[in-house]
This record gives sequence, structure tokens and C-alpha cells, in this order.
Amino acid sequence: MDETLDEPPTSAVFLDNCHFSQVIFNNVEKFYIPGGDITCFYTLTQHITPRRKDWVGIFRVGWKTTREYYTFMWAPFPSDLSGDSIVQQQIQFRAYYLPKDDEYYQFCYVDEEGVVRGASVPFQFRAETEDDILVVTTQGEVEEIEQQNKDLVKENKELKESRLCLQKQNLGLQEELRLAQEKMKELEGEVCFLQTGNLELRRAQELQAGEMSSAQMNLASIREQNIKLGKENQELQKGLESLRSSCEKLELEGNFLKEENKRLTEQNGCRESELQQFKEHNQEVSSEKEQLESRLKTTLDHMDQLQSQVLNQEKEMENLVRMDHDKTEQLEHLKEENRRLRITLTEQHQNRDLAKELEEKNHLFQLLQRKQDEIEEKNLRLRQENNELLMRPSESPDYSARVAVPSAQVPTRPPESADLLFGNPYYNSLETSAVNMPSVKKCPLCHEVFPDDIGPRQYEDHVRSHILDCPFCDETFEDKQVYDDHVYCHSLE
Repeated sequence: MDETLDEPPTSAVFLDNCHFSQVIFNNVEKFYIPGGDITCFYTLTQHITPRRKDWVGIFRVGWKTTREYYTFMWAPFPSDLSGDSIVQQQIQFRAYYLPKDDEYYQFCYVDEEGVVRGASVPFQFRAETEDDILVVTTQGEVEEIEQQNKDLVKENKELKESRLCLQKQNLGLQEELRLAQEKMKELEGEVCFLQTGNLELRRAQELQAGEMSSAQMNLASIREQNIKLGKENQELQKGLESLRSSCEKLELEGNFLKEENKRLTEQNGCRESELQQFKEHNQEVSSEKEQLESRLKTTLDHMDQLQSQVLNQEKEMENLVRMDHDKTEQLEHLKEENRRLRITLTEQHQNRDLAKELEEKNHLFQLLQRKQDEIEEKNLRLRQENNELLMRPSESPDYSARVAVPSAQVPTRPPESADLLFGNPYYNSLETSAVNMPSVKKCPLCHEVFPDDIGPRQYEDHVRSHILDCPFCDETFEDKQVYDDHVYCHSLE
């Protein structure tokens, strides 16, 4: 495989920011037989400008970022490239670097900025079988679903606005109904003053009472419907309750009119001239009443339609909110996994650096220990030679006689100088070297010099005082900063 040691340029860009139509993959098989090389054919459209660091990778289906590639090849730079031309390219992947499982994979063209510019249909690495059924959800279908979701959200917003408008219209209609009822009350008051109590007026009043009873029956049925609808929508229930109260007032007023009719029949006098005017006025009132009843009926029907629309909109809103909540939970879960992976990666880098630095310190300590052993051996040999030189004067026959003479009266003579005319020329040098011999024990860490009479145990204790032992594992450190970093890594675990 002609890959370099460098990693391909990747990024943490998610699928929403990718452009899959700028590079088109051609002749992609449903599956490839394992153990053989495969050739990837693709077309560079006029919407993409190829660059040197572009690459083609094999990704497992379900990938989220371009860092999840399985293997990759650098995309060859086209030799003949013009602004509006379409270029056919191909890359061969070696069998050694291909996946060995039977999962679904796809080719993806990634530019040097780590952005996906094209993706192929999924395929598998397996032997050929007769029953190969593959259900593929293309990126176009995913984008279409996302577009449908956006349209639904937009439509939901429009429905909310229309709902507000309808509610305003409902309030206006209720206000008109209240004004009409007030006008009807005024007209009924005028009727009370104009009634003469004759038989024709009584018949008209009986007919009016029959119409009122039928209206009351209609209002009772409407009231039951309003009670059912009021349980589902409190705002509409208030309007229906106001209508119900108005109907009850009408019933009371009807009873009052009956009693007033009885009273007026007793007061039947000389108002026959006004009877014709009253009849005409009564007809106008009846026509206006019929118009008001028809408007009330249409208003109630319109309110039923509005309530059914509101219920449908509430159900759609619940579905959209549930879908939004699920997507939010998935996004939070992905963010938490990404954070954990970053923390794990940081700890691995820190542990790797600390282990490398510890190995270097251990190697340096071993070298210093070897040098110390060599110096101690040399020191031991020098001590033995010095002791031998000091023992030689005591073995001579004249040594006891010379020791008996006080040192102040008899000059000190070098050992074995009795037979020499000018004495031993090396005696003073040996004595000076024995007295003024410098110490060879020196701390390899703090460079402190120790006298010869210090024991090996004290010297080793001093050297080990510079070495810090980890309380969590068996590692040792000489640098305090490295030791603190190592202990901090254990606390993160």
C-alpha cells in the first residue's frame, strides 16, 4: 500500500457540514470477495477543486467524523484539470489493508481540510451468495427526512399562528354575540311597551314561546356538547359557559315576558292604532332573531372545527417534542463519550512520557551506581596498598629501638633506610599521600563529597534519600516534579 507515515488530514466536522455530491463514486459493487485488491472509480465534478492532500478512505457505515476511517489512500492529483471539466479517477486498495469482517463499508472522498466531499453506496467484504438483499438508506433520503422535519416545524409554527388568529376571531364573535344579545334585550323591552294584549298578539307570543322552547332545546344540546369540549380545552369552555349563562338569562326573560303578557292583556286599551306598527316591528325582530340564531349555529360549527384542529396540532407538537428530546439525549451521550476519550488519550500521553523519563533516570542511576562501585573498588585497593606500606616499618629489626627513643630527640627516619646512604626518597611522599589523600566518595545526584571514614551504609542511605518511591506502584523517581506528575496520574485513576 502506497501510504506514507503521515496521518491523513481529518476533522471533527459532523455529517451536517459535509457535501456528498461534489465527488461521485462509480461502479461500486454490493460486495467484494476477501483476499483480493479492489479498485475504486470516482468522478470529480466541476464543483470541487482537487488538492495535493486529498485522500480516499474506507469507512464503516455509521461513522460520525472523518477520524473513524479504517484505511485510506492519497488521491492522485489530476494531470489535466480545467475549471468546468469532469475528471475520471481511480485508486487501487491492496488486499492486505482491507477489512476482514462482513460489516458494511463505503468509500469517502475527503479534502485536505478534513471535509467529506463525496460518499459511495455501502458494500461488504464477503463471498458471493445467491440471496443478497441490501437495504440502503442514502444520504439523499436522510436529507429529505431532515427537510421534512424542518417543514413540519415550520408548519407547526404556522398552525400556532393560525390558532392565535382563530382565538382572536372567536373572541370577536363572542363580543358580537354579546352585543346582539344586548340589542335583543332592548328590542324585547320595546316590545313590552308596545304590546296591547289582544288575541293576535297573544297568538304571536305563543308562537314566539314555541320558538323559544325549541331554541332552549337546541341550546341544551349545544350546552352538552360544550361541556364535553370544555374538558379538553379550558379556553373554549369559558366561552361556552358564557353562552350557557346567556341562554339562562333568555329563559328568565322569556318567563318575565309571559307574565308581562298576562298583565298587558288585562290592560288592553285603546292602542289598536299602534298594533300594526308593533306587528311590523315584531316581524323585524323575528327576522333579526333568525339571523342571530343562524350566525350562532355557524359560530358553534366553526368552534368545533377549530377545536379538532387544535387537538391535531397538540398531538403533532407532542410528537415533535418527543423527537427533539431523543435527539438531544443522543447528542449529550456523544459529547460525554468524546470527553471521556479525550481524557483517556491525555492520560495515555502523560503515562507514556513519564515512563520514558523514568527509564532514562533509571539508566542514569545504573551508570552512576557502576561508577560508584568502580570508585569504591579503587578506594579499597588504595587502602590496602597504604596499609601494606604502613606495615613495612613495623617489620624491620630496628623499629622497636627507634620507637623507644622520644620523637623529639631522635629524628624520624624512613623505614628500611638503615642500609641506604641517603635514606628512602619515597618515604615523605607516601606519608604525605596517606595523610592528605583526597576522598573518592561523592554523591552522584547532589555531588556532595564524603570523608573516608563514612560507612557504605551511610553513603547508600544518603543516595537513596534522593530517590522517591511511588505509594501506588513499585516505580522510583529522582526528579521531584516527575514524581509529583506520576502520583497525580494515579489520583486521576
